[in-house]
Amino acid sequence: MSDTIVLAIESSCDETAVAIAKNDTEILANVVATQIDVHKDFGGVVPEVASRIHVENISMVIEQALKQADLKVSDVDAIAVTQGPGLIGSLHVGVQAAKTLAWAFAKPLIPVHHIAGHIYANAIVTSLQFPLMALVVSGGHTELVYMRDEWRFEILGTTQDDAIGEAGDKVGRVLKLPYPGGVYVDRLAKEGKNIYQLAKPKAQNELDFSFSGLKSSVLQFIDRCARKQEEYDPASLACSYQECALQELLGPTRIALKRYQPKMMVLAGGVAANSRLRELVENDLKKEFTNIAFHVPPLSCCTDNAAMIAVAGSVAYRHGVRGDFTLTADPGMELCGV
Repeated sequence: MSDTIVLAIESSCDETAVAIAKNDTEILANVVATQIDVHKDFGGVVPEVASRIHVENISMVIEQALKQADLKVSDVDAIAVTQGPGLIGSLHVGVQAAKTLAWAFAKPLIPVHHIAGHIYANAIVTSLQFPLMALVVSGGHTELVYMRDEWRFEILGTTQDDAIGEAGDKVGRVLKLPYPGGVYVDRLAKEGKNIYQLAKPKAQNELDFSFSGLKSSVLQFIDRCARKQEEYDPASLACSYQECALQELLGPTRIALKRYQPKMMVLAGGVAANSRLRELVENDLKKEFTNIAFHVPPLSCCTDNAAMIAVAGSVAYRHGVRGDFTLTADPGMELCGV
């Protein structure tokens, strides 16, 4: 059987990325142009700026990926692209580039959900076992996703307000940490102790999450200390926040694992890089659920990149997923719709 080669484009937020995969998981090229230094000055991603930089970078990144793989566009079997969710302007740049390549070289066009990409990033380094449970944690998403089989997605629970990554960034901002705040909250928490009482999140459904109340509790704590002219330890506040937030993640996860008994559980998304979360999965969940295979992805598989879209796109291609030239960016795209 001949090899299948998929070129993928990811531009859902502030990374312009192109990757090429062979036979699902062999990554021939993986190029990422990041904008993080630009958006640091604003304390967050500015959508208009992000989309303009995508326009400037996209052609160069495609060329670099092809050069890295020593291939031409005519050599690939399909073009995959992140259709959503994400920032509409950023997504639009990637979708238009993918449609142009697919049209110019008569290649199938494969729309991919960004979260499907994060889940399948794990397949780059391990064989996925189904049924599978994925805890998806990022700046825009906090979801428990159950997969009975390959390319079948069921969302069991989601955040009722803020995503955990969004909440972490906001806490980092009030602690006057650099952008992205969640990364620096994790680092600072290592220097502190879990000593401050914060409001425990309360989701209405047992498999859902909530972080807005916890984030507000941190803000109120800081304001209260300022009014009373009392000092507090920023490292211990970061630690107290992080412990509370991560226990909120693990509560519904435990319930879902007991109820569905998957063969495997994976972490997915940018917050999967959080050192304390990785420690809790390795040291607590693994020991508690000995009949489940747990996989914590390497840091390179956590952040946004096109390799994950190439892997997910390859699986989608095998499952007959196709887009036509009416395909448009979908910032609110539902995972269950893929």
